[in-house]
Amino acid sequence: MDSYRVGQIVQMKKDHPCGANRWKIIRIGMDFRIKCLHCGRSVLLPRSRFERRVKKILAEAGDDS
Repeated sequence: MDSYRVGQIVQMKKDHPCGANRWKIIRIGMDFRIKCLHCGRSVLLPRSRFERRVKKILAEAGDDS
């Protein structure tokens, strides 16, 4: 099981309707709030759905890449 932290950039299995696939984690708890890095839309997902849909971690919290 991966350890997720606020500020990490993740790639989801499906693209967002805006065409982007990079999300920043902005809240962690029972639900995850993630923000699209292309259009700025924020989405709230239950933890189980988030963990199923995340493909990989692209950048750690605090990285400038």
